[in-house]
Amino acid sequence: MTLALVTMFASAQIMVITTVEQPADDAEWEMSNFTDNLGVGYQLNEKITIGAVKNGEDYDLWGRYQLKMGYLSVQAPMEEMTDNLNVGVGYSLKVWNSLYVEPSYSMPLKEDGEGNREGAFKLGVAYKL
Repeated sequence: MTLALVTMFASAQIMVITTVEQPADDAEWEMSNFTDNLGVGYQLNEKITIGAVKNGEDYDLWGRYQLKMGYLSVQAPMEEMTDNLNVGVGYSLKVWNSLYVEPSYSMPLKEDGEGNREGAFKLGVAYKL
C-alpha cells in the first residue's frame, strides 16, 4: 500500500494558480492584485484537478475537469457550499514551459438576494510543478 501511495504522489502534478484582479478606479497595480486569489491544486489524473484557493480572508475549494479545448471549473467556500457555488468554463494557454495564462468565465449557480446572477470574466495564471 505504501508503494502505491508513493507512486501516486511521485507521478502527481501540483498546480499553483492565481486570478489577476484589476485595481479600483484610482488605485495603482500592487502585488496584492496577483496574490489575493492564490491557490494550489493537486492533479488526480489527466482530467481532474482539486485544490484550495484564497478568497479574501477565507479559503475556497475548487475543482477542474479538463476538456479537449478547455476546462470546466467549480469553486465554493468551505461553509455553505451549495448556496455559494460558482461554475465556469476556461482555457489554458501555454506561454512558456510550465507557465499558463488562463482566461475564464464563471457565474454563481444561485441568484443573490436581489435576483441577480451575473457572471465575471477572469484572467488567471497557472504554473504546473
